[in-house]
Amino acid sequence: MVADDENGKLIFTYGTLKQGFSNHTLLQDMMLTGDATYIGVYRTAGKYPLVCGPYRVPFLLNLPGSGDRVWGELYTVSTRGLARMDELEGTGRGHYERLPVEVVPSVCGAGGVTCAEAYYAHRSYALELWKKNEEKGFSMYSEEEARGYVKRKDRPRDLSFLDQIRLFVSASD
Repeated sequence: MVADDENGKLIFTYGTLKQGFSNHTLLQDMMLTGDATYIGVYRTAGKYPLVCGPYRVPFLLNLPGSGDRVWGELYTVSTRGLARMDELEGTGRGHYERLPVEVVPSVCGAGGVTCAEAYYAHRSYALELWKKNEEKGFSMYSEEEARGYVKRKDRPRDLSFLDQIRLFVSASD
């Protein structure tokens, strides 16, 4: 399987888009319209930091070799579905970047390395997030890490999300 084929792109989700989390409704809707297909539980082939930022929003950081192998879900997503995901993830606003990632099935022996894409924290603040989290991440965004997550509609509207990130990384604990 490759990241770009006639059926769409392979997208690795690791946070709120996973089953049981607040933004999974987008993928559910996309599956109903034929714009996404669930493939299974996967994890990154290499180590990456997975951290929480403001409002317990999860961020995968493009710092290969740091952190842990991250667990998530793999989906095939159509071009139309990808546009919806890019909008949610704010790729045009500098929130996240969609970049390549190598993943493997969670079940040993179920297949080799697959090239997919994931939404990483934008490079303009990723390293600051890593430092703010004391260079410690986790291998899975679970209910425990999500405790305290604030949905977008419930966040302050007087600041942009990038401003909220800047305040988060600059605040002293």
